[in-house]
Amino acid sequence: MSTIAPIMHKTRTQLVVEALRERILSGEIKGGEPLRQSAIATQLNVSRIPVREALVQLEAEGLVNFEPHKGATATSLSVEQVTELFELRALIEADLLARAIPNLTAKDIAHAEGVLNQLESAFKQPNAVASWSELNTQFHTQLYQAANRPHTLEVVHGLNTNCDRYIRLQLLLTGGIPTAEREHRTLLTLCQQMDVEAATQLLREHILGAATAIKALVKQQLDN
Repeated sequence: MSTIAPIMHKTRTQLVVEALRERILSGEIKGGEPLRQSAIATQLNVSRIPVREALVQLEAEGLVNFEPHKGATATSLSVEQVTELFELRALIEADLLARAIPNLTAKDIAHAEGVLNQLESAFKQPNAVASWSELNTQFHTQLYQAANRPHTLEVVHGLNTNCDRYIRLQLLLTGGIPTAEREHRTLLTLCQQMDVEAATQLLREHILGAATAIKALVKQQLDN
């Protein structure tokens, strides 16, 4: 029995993480809104322990702030944050891809295409929104791994975690899915053709184009 309890406990925490994440990303929980542990525990029919652990995890994802004398609050949207995060991504990821392309194998391309197929399938399923960012990151990671820069890749994953809510906002609310699908397919083809210059240029445009759409959306939400 002692080996089962931690697994069950982890599952409860993860359920709370997913429930709160979706409410924050959808705007149901507004930026700056207090996240009271007792109220959340009652709503989700769990104890306060998994709620506390979930809030800590969401803080690491950039969705929750812990403030002195105020407790946990949902993070506010920020045009400045979008600009910084996505410009950093464009710089670092384009460099990673340029280093990776000469080392890409047919197996790497096949793995990336497999993840891309999953992502395109998830785009068509309204109940699969939570998997979009994870599959998007997996697709890009498959292309970057051949650069053999594990620490840089770790930085990219951290940036992607903080971009997660903004990416989902863009895909859900700006009609960004067709563009993302087209650009991902073209990027995969350019990598397969070993066209470093065209692939890195497209990747920068892919990231910065998303940032432009997201900033317009965030500004609109903040003005309302």
